[in-house]
Amino acid sequence: MPFDKQTRLASPTGADLNLYVRHAQTTPRAVIQINHGLGEHAARYARFADFLAPRGFHIYAHDHRGHGTTKAPDAPLGRFADVDGIAKVIADVGAVHDLIAAEHPGLPVIVFGHSLGASIALNFVLSHSGRVHAAAIWNGNFSQGLLGQLALGILGWERMRLGSDVPSRLLPKLTFQAWGKAVPNRRTLFDWLSRDPAEVDKYIADPLCGWDASVSMWRDVVKMALHVGKDSSFAAVRRDLFVNLVGGERDPASDYGKAVNHLARRMDTMGFSNLVSKVYAETRHESLNEVNRDIVMNDFAAWAHSVLKS
Repeated sequence: MPFDKQTRLASPTGADLNLYVRHAQTTPRAVIQINHGLGEHAARYARFADFLAPRGFHIYAHDHRGHGTTKAPDAPLGRFADVDGIAKVIADVGAVHDLIAAEHPGLPVIVFGHSLGASIALNFVLSHSGRVHAAAIWNGNFSQGLLGQLALGILGWERMRLGSDVPSRLLPKLTFQAWGKAVPNRRTLFDWLSRDPAEVDKYIADPLCGWDASVSMWRDVVKMALHVGKDSSFAAVRRDLFVNLVGGERDPASDYGKAVNHLARRMDTMGFSNLVSKVYAETRHESLNEVNRDIVMNDFAAWAHSVLKS
């Protein structure tokens, strides 16, 4: 079923956030705050919300700037903002977090993020770990290093050559299109998302999915990933935070799960004591839309219940 409520939330950044809410169908145990990925939107997480609500979770999921039906004067579809895009997208997450705290005082919050949403969620946690009970960071890649710096150089050249903040021509070829071509016996260029043809077809047919991001949005995406890629960025994060890392063995976006394992090793070395990490066999990028999604969702619910007992 759809979310219980679709509403609007005025963010201090000037954005008018499109926000979905699904209420727990039993005694609420926690709130799951969902952060969606690049080139998609929060409504795609309705099935996940339907799964979680009977298990005692409220779900809040908003469209990020430049995505879905969120509106902002400096953020048309495909752009976070004219300037300070990263700070603004993180502040929008903070606005939703503040709303959750006001509507459910004292209830634990688990921040969840997929792909770009994993980067947004983790960047939020880097500065606000004291406000969250746990973080689920799924299908991210924070191991870009020199490739990330190269991408920033390419984007800087594109901005100068194109003369305005238009959709990047090169980054989609180096990311989405390259990942699509990496899938053996592919049916479409979006088969890297899931082995489920019906889910891939729904993504392709959705006008709010699969668009090309602007040069500035790509720059913000790369910069957020590079920030998380530095151990020094974790200095303020409490080491007892419950963290759930998930990836797919057949996901080219996370280097076939290697980037997820790399983050797990880094965080273990940094002293995170409540870390759980899993890379699912044969699974592609969108864990929640994969053929094994019931297993993935049940594992998440089991982890969430376990950390709430601690």
